[in-house]
Amino acid sequence: MMECNVFNQVNEYFVSTVMLIGLLRYAFVIERYGPSLLNTVAFALGWICAAGLSMVGSFQVDHAKVLHYIGAGVAFPTSMLFIFLQSILTYRMAHAQWYCWIGHVRCILTLFGLIILVLSGVLFIQEGFILQHLAALCEWVFIINVLIFYGTFAFEFGAISTDTFLVLLKASRAPKSYKAGTSTPATPHAHSTSENMAMI
Repeated sequence: MMECNVFNQVNEYFVSTVMLIGLLRYAFVIERYGPSLLNTVAFALGWICAAGLSMVGSFQVDHAKVLHYIGAGVAFPTSMLFIFLQSILTYRMAHAQWYCWIGHVRCILTLFGLIILVLSGVLFIQEGFILQHLAALCEWVFIINVLIFYGTFAFEFGAISTDTFLVLLKASRAPKSYKAGTSTPATPHAHSTSENMAMI
């Protein structure tokens, strides 16, 4: 019973974290890099992952096994795709040495997450009490790995300001005019701002 309560609390925190960080990262990339289909897809995957995690927490295995597994089947692959796309975006936005190092760290976390997720899937389809518990352990390790990946965004989120959200509002209301008017000239300014933050 205690394990169930702990899981629900961690799950609620993780769902809200996924949604908030996904939105902040989406806005940050738009402000620094401009409109990007890759960024939009990653944002959508992050929120789909949050929906899957919400299902996992709302429907326990003992009471609604099918819905619980559907939620897990949605959450884990989409979170894997999310961190994969974010790793690609990191290298595309790289403009300084420290940013490249963050990209390397994210790639390592992405590769480790992929290995753990595949291992979890292999163990899950096996029969046996011990193997099922090992699969559950792999799932927890994967979740922690993704949380650490999200933690790497702290290096960038220090530069977020109200302008970031204003850019997000402009992009949502008039994406075409924003893309044509500010995506190219905004990049050098954003790069210098990020470099100044890194120096500080």
